[in-house]
Amino acid sequence: MKKLLFFISFCLLLVNVQGVFAQAPKKIIVENSDFSDVNEVEIPGALLLTGNVKINHDGVVLTCNKAYFFQKENYIKAFGNVQLVQGDTLYLNSKYAEYSGNVKKAFATGNAVMTSPDATLQTDTINFDRNVQEVFYNTKGTIVNKDNTLVSKSGRYYVAQKKFQFLTEVTLTNPKYVMKSNHLDYYSNSGHSYLFGPSTITSKTNYIYTENGFYDTKKNLAHFLRKSYIKYDDRRIEGDSLFYNRNTEFASATRNVKITDSINKGIVKGHYAELYKLKDSMFVTKRAVAINLVEKDSVYIHGKKLMVTGKEGERIIRAFNNVRFYKIDMSGKCDSLHSNSKTALTKLIKNPILWNGESQITGDLMHLIGDNKTRKLDSLKVFNNTFLISKDTLGTGYNQVKGLNLFGKFRDGKLHDVDIIKNTEAIYYARNSANELVGIDKSVSSRINLIIENNQVDNITLFKNVQSDSYPEDELAENDRKLKGFVWRGDERIKSKDDIFPPEENELNDKLVKEGKAEDAKPNVPMKVRKETLNYDKKKPAAKASTATKAKAKK
Repeated sequence: MKKLLFFISFCLLLVNVQGVFAQAPKKIIVENSDFSDVNEVEIPGALLLTGNVKINHDGVVLTCNKAYFFQKENYIKAFGNVQLVQGDTLYLNSKYAEYSGNVKKAFATGNAVMTSPDATLQTDTINFDRNVQEVFYNTKGTIVNKDNTLVSKSGRYYVAQKKFQFLTEVTLTNPKYVMKSNHLDYYSNSGHSYLFGPSTITSKTNYIYTENGFYDTKKNLAHFLRKSYIKYDDRRIEGDSLFYNRNTEFASATRNVKITDSINKGIVKGHYAELYKLKDSMFVTKRAVAINLVEKDSVYIHGKKLMVTGKEGERIIRAFNNVRFYKIDMSGKCDSLHSNSKTALTKLIKNPILWNGESQITGDLMHLIGDNKTRKLDSLKVFNNTFLISKDTLGTGYNQVKGLNLFGKFRDGKLHDVDIIKNTEAIYYARNSANELVGIDKSVSSRINLIIENNQVDNITLFKNVQSDSYPEDELAENDRKLKGFVWRGDERIKSKDDIFPPEENELNDKLVKEGKAEDAKPNVPMKVRKETLNYDKKKPAAKASTATKAKAKK
């Protein structure tokens, strides 16, 4: 008997529990109607309501001019000046609407307008699912949110999140730019936009492309990933990750950075860059390199830090710390470099060394001067402690010239005519037409002129106060075959564009390139929603619809 009573009690409890989870839908309540009627012939099963109709269902109030109320189905068809109101968060206006109390879904059509405290949606047909608090439409819609106007073929609005989601042809128009995408999540309270897939942002100042990005339309701050770039009239900046501030026209890029100067035909690369458009300047580091076109040949300049400043035609490149550069037939090193496109002057500052073909040139300061019209190298100047060294073509000795200053002229991009002045000394391995060594010449003079052909000394001429002696090879001791201050640095010579980078920066580059490839290999997924987006209303209380907004919505 006890077992039987326990079983009955359990069954009753189970029925009660099931009843809690399967509650009958709440009934639609008619709060007002000027007239009511029944017409079973024309509208069977419906209560006909006319004039100032007001209906309430589970926190939603519906008003209209006329309604058909199907009590058995718990269903409403509303006509004329229809408005559905959910608290202070959502107003839905249309010419016609249907609402089911059983499934808590609404359908509105005919100049449908949805108004929330943050935005207004206008379209032909709107569907509202109260169970999941989602509004969706599949007809062309226009959304106005303060300075932003969004137009799309279809969309969905998540009431609780205050988020619009568009998956086909959406255009966001702002006084400063136009944003286009096929996948845009727009949060109406914060103005935060999340772009996914091929997307563009066009303005008077630039053009932005991204396949995964974030844009704060209120603060004009952005973060872009995946094949993103910012294009100005004369420059394009790209990288694995881009940050952009439209207010200050500041952009920064991280990993696999490339900045292209379309007017000056130059490229700057690195793994971190900052670009200040209003100041016409950029800063690049982490395996930074500037590539410029000179005489149909590329010049590669590397420094731990690179700075490019100035408008087009007045650009200045500054390189700092362990600067190295490379060009076919010429390369060099120095502590810092300053190159001015307006004056076509490049300064190699502190401990400079230049390799021109097989010749090594050193001094306290060097100037490389170009011709802006021909875009060719014109001349070279070396100031103080000039020393020029080249290996004897067939032997083990070194041709050497030293003096105070050097002035050289280029021909077809190669150093051709060189003057070394003041207190000059020279050691020269003289050979006959059969390339036989005929003697080692040692001399001092006031000036020495060198004619260089094919990067080798072809002729040497001494001027003023000349003292010269020629020694057979076996009569000149090894110690006397080198001028004071001689240092041959051939093992440091930069022989390719890859030699301009020190080992530690190549290691960093390999690491970052590998990370970039691994990131690219991953499926492209929408950017994770930021905390400032999710917590926006926690810092700033949610906006409430004003009396004017409510009145406008009722109209």
